[in-house]
Amino acid sequence: MREEIYDAVVVGGGPAGATAACDLASAGYKILLLDREGRIKPCGGAVPPRLLEDFAIPHELLVARARSARMIAPSNRKVDMPVGEIGFVGMVDRDEFDEWLRRRAADAGAERRKGTFLEIERDDGAGPLVCYRGKRNGAVCKVRARVVIGADGARSVVARAEIAGGGRNPCVFAYHEVIRSPESTAEGFDGDRCDVFYQGKLSPDFYAWVFPHGETASIGVGSANKGFSLRGAVQEMRYDLGLEGCETVRCEGAPIPLKPLKRWENGRDVIVAGDAAGVVAPASGEGIYYAMTGGRIVAEAAAEFLVTGKPKALAQARKRFMREHGKVFWILGMMQHFWYSSDKRRERFVDMCADKDVQQLTWEAYMNKRLVRAKPMAHLRIFLKDTAHLLGLRPIAQ
Repeated sequence: MREEIYDAVVVGGGPAGATAACDLASAGYKILLLDREGRIKPCGGAVPPRLLEDFAIPHELLVARARSARMIAPSNRKVDMPVGEIGFVGMVDRDEFDEWLRRRAADAGAERRKGTFLEIERDDGAGPLVCYRGKRNGAVCKVRARVVIGADGARSVVARAEIAGGGRNPCVFAYHEVIRSPESTAEGFDGDRCDVFYQGKLSPDFYAWVFPHGETASIGVGSANKGFSLRGAVQEMRYDLGLEGCETVRCEGAPIPLKPLKRWENGRDVIVAGDAAGVVAPASGEGIYYAMTGGRIVAEAAAEFLVTGKPKALAQARKRFMREHGKVFWILGMMQHFWYSSDKRRERFVDMCADKDVQQLTWEAYMNKRLVRAKPMAHLRIFLKDTAHLLGLRPIAQ
């Protein structure tokens, strides 16, 4: 049989893989997008307006536009953070959103196949052999690639096989239930607001959420504590918010990486992207924007590799991503390590969210995906207030 040869085989059709496949196919390369069917990642589905602009995403894919966020402390104190005039938090349903991205990649010229990645083999041929089990008949198939992009999730089989430390990232395990949402409930559910619960009873080391999706809502929680009942926490939230009687559309669970891998490529012909590379923002758990951004950067590195044949081109992807977003990841990682460590600190964290300077800079950084440097006095005020909170010099509002 004639051997099938592709410029790139992309393993995984989530936001990172679909974006990389689309960009490379649009540039004229022969691409195979291999995706496992029927898997939807648990995700609140929040996306900033910048994502819609950077990746030409039609607004019709948004199932809701949240105009505020509510932070709920262990004491049940609630702090509302209105977005104001600078934008909104877009909400997508990953079931529809990811499939739209895969279809766009196919429209750009990428070939789609459904199957499960097995391994990479090497022989005397030019490039690795990607082995996968086909969805249609279960047969083991092999195709050759000049470069392989692994975008197959936090427990990436590609990363585990090819990259030192790959597939072994520290993770938070996330679980959510997508429900048919009511207009609102007397207990506090609001279809125009994202609710974030910083309560040890719902998550001992991360947070829980209620994110509106228009006709549905995502009720979820994350924790790295293996003995903690995620399902129990979700059931408690549903009961407390008057949502226990709502129809459950689907339930999903998956690991979410806590920090980027130290290396994204094998020094030869394999590179990873998205959750496989660990590009989920600490503290917030935001992953869609960073997955798509990382997928685009990886595609550009792969394109340079295909032109030059030099493996060092692949190594530039992580360096570029960290140069653009590493400082934000570091700050968010420090926030998660400190503020999520106890209910006492969570209480102070929510109290700090009531500050108008904090709210303004938080939303501007979220919308623009960069630290806001244009307002030094606001940063100074936040630093002084944050220091007072850290030292316990500032009383918690009641």
